[in-house]
Amino acid sequence: MFSRKFAKVSSLFQSATYLNAYCSHKYLKMISLESVIENNNKSMKLVDALKCELTSIQAELLNRKKRELRGENARLQKQVESVKAELIALECRNGKKQIPLPGACSLNTASCDDGKDNQPQQFQKKENVEKTKLKNEKKATREKTQEKTNNAAIIEVPVDVRRLDLRIGKIVEVSRHPDADSLYVEKIDCGESQPRTVISGLVKFVPLEEMENRLVVVLCNLKPVKMRGILSEAMVLCASSTDKIEVLNPPENAVPGDLVHCEGFPREPDAQLNPKKKIFETCAPDLKTNGSLVACFKDSPLHVPGKGQILAQTLKNVQV
Repeated sequence: MFSRKFAKVSSLFQSATYLNAYCSHKYLKMISLESVIENNNKSMKLVDALKCELTSIQAELLNRKKRELRGENARLQKQVESVKAELIALECRNGKKQIPLPGACSLNTASCDDGKDNQPQQFQKKENVEKTKLKNEKKATREKTQEKTNNAAIIEVPVDVRRLDLRIGKIVEVSRHPDADSLYVEKIDCGESQPRTVISGLVKFVPLEEMENRLVVVLCNLKPVKMRGILSEAMVLCASSTDKIEVLNPPENAVPGDLVHCEGFPREPDAQLNPKKKIFETCAPDLKTNGSLVACFKDSPLHVPGKGQILAQTLKNVQV
């Protein structure tokens, strides 16, 4: 009897132990699950914070890039306007006709129209009258400018020696062309910031020693051209016959940069001769030496004012 009760008590005690262990295991599992959920929530908050920070950084970088691009666009726009103004000035100097564009006026009118809706009717009428008056004045100004431009284009400078930029130069350096036996490569001081490189086919006619440090007459507004790989920026004037060539002699007291004039033809040299117009080719037949060895254009002597005439050495009545 006692043993049965003891066995029953032991069984109950063992069951209680199992129940206690099971409950403890369940409790630990619940605590672990809550910890995982809490850690997950913290991770999600951290991810959201990082996303916000990344979005903010991206927006800041984008705004900075936009500011840089706007600044660069503004600088490029200024450069474009400057180059356009320079191009227009050069074209005007060379006699190219300019046609003004009416776009700016219409744009200004359009920008003024945007704010009309919020103004009283009477002010709108007054503003329209003023705009019409201003538009008519601008149109009249454009027409006058166009007329002046057309008149300037009609007045064409005669094709003669006045269009040639003839100056005194001094050869400061001379050597044989590395790729052409008949050519000299000269550095000529024409009174400018840098000497000009000039290619001359004088090897067969003038010794190298006679070319060194001598004064010459230089045609300075020819279009530069490459001769056997070297750019020639001017031309030395010479007197030439069928079998002889002589470099023209400037006055002894002339200096580099002195301008060469021709009596009866006031200087009006082009900035650069247009090869298509063949201005030098038109003048060349009338450039000759006379019986006194003086270089002339249509019998009018070439000279440096106050210093003397341009002379050949021995060749009379020959082509220059």
